[in-house]
Amino acid sequence: MIQTIEQTEIILFVKDQNNAAEFYGKILGIHPSLHVPGMTEFRLSSNCLLGLMPQTGISRLLQLDLPAEENESAFPKCELYLLVKDAAAAIDHAISCGASLVSAVQARDWGDLAGYLKDPDGNIIAFASKNN
Repeated sequence: MIQTIEQTEIILFVKDQNNAAEFYGKILGIHPSLHVPGMTEFRLSSNCLLGLMPQTGISRLLQLDLPAEENESAFPKCELYLLVKDAAAAIDHAISCGASLVSAVQARDWGDLAGYLKDPDGNIIAFASKNN
């Protein structure tokens, strides 16, 4: 049984680590806490990290064959849901950094105002604010 989770790290698998690091650095407005070949990390909070690992790295680590790009599923592989003070401003900023809009900020069934984007690798990013 897990008693306490001391830290959470969300790792996105990306085609180009340096491009992804530049993109996330821009939209998050922070520098990576780690940027070495094979892994970039951004500290999102005191116990949460966002990691960027090249697809070739996870393929090598898990001994998997990567599918040919034309055979990759267009279905997103993950969602990064970030709660911020102003979701609309965060969405606009991310678009100016190269993200593609998927769904504009709007009231969602679960009570948040949230908008959805795709990063350059097709991962889904949501920026949300509490709907007070």
